[in-house]
Amino acid sequence: MIYKFIVGSEEVENFKLEIAIDSTDTFMRLRNVILDAVGYSKDQMDSFYICDEDWVKEKEVTYMDMGTDSDIDIWIMDETQLDELIEDEGQRLKFVFDYMTERYFLMKLKKTIPGRSLHDPLCERKVGTPPVESIDFDPMPTAVNTKIPDAANIEELDAEFYGENAYNEDELDNFDEMDISDPENDKYNF
Repeated sequence: MIYKFIVGSEEVENFKLEIAIDSTDTFMRLRNVILDAVGYSKDQMDSFYICDEDWVKEKEVTYMDMGTDSDIDIWIMDETQLDELIEDEGQRLKFVFDYMTERYFLMKLKKTIPGRSLHDPLCERKVGTPPVESIDFDPMPTAVNTKIPDAANIEELDAEFYGENAYNEDELDNFDEMDISDPENDKYNF
């Protein structure tokens, strides 16, 4: 059986792929045809998520087993055939291609063609420009002309940081008298 998927993006409205693949092919081959079609590298971690009709993630098919101990079943792309987890037209998936920012493609099984097979998956149609593969974050701003204190100006730094008034022991006279076991005296509710 041949599966035909529509692939789109919430980031770029006019972008769309149509992918044809055999139902007995693996998620890894589906991943590779998508990445080839959009020109992304294949050296990043990514995952497919089988979703319900509201796009809520239900099952993950991951690039590799991360070795987490869990009661949740783990499906590996290279070991999992599409027809193991996808059967019905209209099935929704997310393909998370950028883990750092949770960016993904939305996918839907548009059509199944029974009685036919396809040796290699292919992108039958590409419309528009895909979103950029990864988002660069602005580097942390660096301080310019920062004055580094030295022993000569440490008193000046103390005055700026702590205030110009010297320590006054009388300010803490009531501290020793305070009974923290008495709730009426405990204004901080510790």
